Amino acid sequence: MLESDSVVPLLAMRGVEKSFPGVKALRGVSLTLRAGEVLAVLGENGAGKSTLMKVLGGAHPADAGTLEIDGHVMAFRSPREASAAGVAVIYQEFNLVPGLTASENIFLGQELTTRGGLIDIASERRKARELFQRLGIEIKVDIPCRLLTTSQQQLVEIAKALAFDARILVMDEPTAALTTREVENLFKIIGELKQQGLGIIYISHRLDEIFTIADRVTFLRDGENVGESTIEGLTRKTMIERMVGRELKDEFPKRQVAIGQPRLVVKNLCSGLKVKNISLHIGRGEIVALTGLVGAGRTETVRLIFGADNRDSGEIRLDGKSLNIRSPRDAIEAGIGLLTEDRKLQGLVLGMSAIDNFGLPNLDRMSRNGFLQKRIERQEFQHYTSALKIKLSNPEQRVGHLSGGNQQKVVLAKWLARHCEVLIFDEPTRGIDVGAKFEIYSLMNELVAQGKSILMISSELSEVLGMADRIVVMHEGRVTGEIQDVRRATQEQVMELAVA
Repeated sequence: MLESDSVVPLLAMRGVEKSFPGVKALRGVSLTLRAGEVLAVLGENGAGKSTLMKVLGGAHPADAGTLEIDGHVMAFRSPREASAAGVAVIYQEFNLVPGLTASENIFLGQELTTRGGLIDIASERRKARELFQRLGIEIKVDIPCRLLTTSQQQLVEIAKALAFDARILVMDEPTAALTTREVENLFKIIGELKQQGLGIIYISHRLDEIFTIADRVTFLRDGENVGESTIEGLTRKTMIERMVGRELKDEFPKRQVAIGQPRLVVKNLCSGLKVKNISLHIGRGEIVALTGLVGAGRTETVRLIFGADNRDSGEIRLDGKSLNIRSPRDAIEAGIGLLTEDRKLQGLVLGMSAIDNFGLPNLDRMSRNGFLQKRIERQEFQHYTSALKIKLSNPEQRVGHLSGGNQQKVVLAKWLARHCEVLIFDEPTRGIDVGAKFEIYSLMNELVAQGKSILMISSELSEVLGMADRIVVMHEGRVTGEIQDVRRATQEQVMELAVA
């Protein structure tokens, strides 16, 4: 414990334990948070970060341990009780009602009312404007939240917390879907909230952000607190090693593979205003990164290649053969697999088990006479569970209960079982920890060594420069440049093309 923690902290969680069937999620975890500071909580997926925050937010009761605010012991039985005590949690998936306005969402469940018991719409709008003014932003209070950008929705969540005098603000992966400019604006607002005396717990897998925004760091591993440090006492290397519990000699284990002839060739692909005359190719054994700012048209491009959306024009060829891809089924049968950007909404059926998700694109291979051969499915799933180091209690565990990194591995497993020759990775490491990232990077190396071709979309320039053989940059639906000598490339060079 740091010397400065000798004074009574704003928040103290001591010896917190939490178990679920077959899983010990928290093992005597302790942390402290002071007013006016940002505490980063770091750890691999499954380390216990989200569970700990749900205990703090009243979503999960702790099995043991204490929670104190300003030295007073609290026991939250619901999120409402936590909110009343000044705790607000902004989850990665926002809790906003799309059809309600910004002001209606801010006061949802705790509406301002007139003496007659009616909702005081005028007062809610006035106070919402005051909250946005406090944050230094301009958002129309009467606009439905479905019409707001992701960053604006996030600011509505922050305003919602401030509306009820939150003193402890938890932010879980707040920058996952934000542009560089939006991240800078968020950090400015966080700085202002610190000046106003709020204590902020910040969870992120983007380690560069931690050095920018955090004052202290608490590390979790396997449900335990394994140390804390001031930000000045850390380097990126030591931060990674404390998270994963071992030394990572190379964050990006890129292996050089002899690149063969072009396998996937896309010519003059067009779709409305989103994709404008895109041409690119990927060779055998090659990783091509498709990058650019959010909204550049990267995801729209790969959805056209995969047949998830209809193209207006253009040609797609695989191994010299022209493909008539009209649906994902056509792409899968041709040997193309897509790991979608949003694994929860598009890559997985969260209510189904891990093994059932694994089997979905492979039913034709694993069935005889219209009946699924469960033994074959289980054998293959066990093989990929071991190969990819997927952590789960049993194959029947609901995939929605797995950590983000393990969910991503289940998505990857089903495409590997399909023996796809071209794999499209759309933001493959978004929201997963450095240890799981390393495993996915290593697997990508193995795949290209086998002669497979990978098209990787990524917003993390360090990842792009660390893993790609070539870089194709997009801006407003067009290719603005290609970088072939990746070893000599810089992030500034990529950004120049991304804003061209």
